[in-house]
Amino acid sequence: MAEPDRHHDHDHPHAETASPARPGYYEIMETAVRELLVERKLIGADEIRHQIEVIDSRTPALGAKIVARAWVDPAFRARLLADGRAACEEFGVTFYDDTDLIVLENTEKVHNLIVCTLCSCYPRPVLGLPPDWYKLKPYRARAVVEPRAVLAEFGTAIPDDVEVRVSDSTAAVRYLVLPMRPKGTENYGEEELAALVTRDTMIGVTPARVEARRTAQ
Repeated sequence: MAEPDRHHDHDHPHAETASPARPGYYEIMETAVRELLVERKLIGADEIRHQIEVIDSRTPALGAKIVARAWVDPAFRARLLADGRAACEEFGVTFYDDTDLIVLENTEKVHNLIVCTLCSCYPRPVLGLPPDWYKLKPYRARAVVEPRAVLAEFGTAIPDDVEVRVSDSTAAVRYLVLPMRPKGTENYGEEELAALVTRDTMIGVTPARVEARRTAQ
């Protein structure tokens, strides 16, 4: 997806003279709420640090392993589609909030795309932190209005006879895309299959490709 135009009509200060960036509204609010909760002993500083460590430990590699398991284990795949959160917990994933996880399966006739139009709600327990472009207003607005055009900017061309479904994440419900297994991978093991799955694949902006493994090697 193309970066938004950021031309300005003024010079930028040199790095050595630029003032440090001031914290934004949400950063200030987060700090104030966190300090208030600690002050009132509703939550401890150690617990906050532990939760941050848990969040930082999550990466798309975890989600890729779940996708690979679903590709080789039909029973797990059925459970994943029926109750994404419960199936991921079977896989050892812990959730640090009460959100539901709905897994959307791509097929020959349906392609799923995930967005959060209001902010940046995202399946962090299985994918980690969202990419910057996912949080930008151009993606959040255009993914709903013109999803095929957005996908094309990621190099993903969806045939006209394939339906594109856009799912809008919320504070209570998050989504994960189960991509189609690439052709020619019948003899691949789980680790080899997981190497084909990227973060963007599980958001829905790109398909799983054999080339993904070659690039990673």
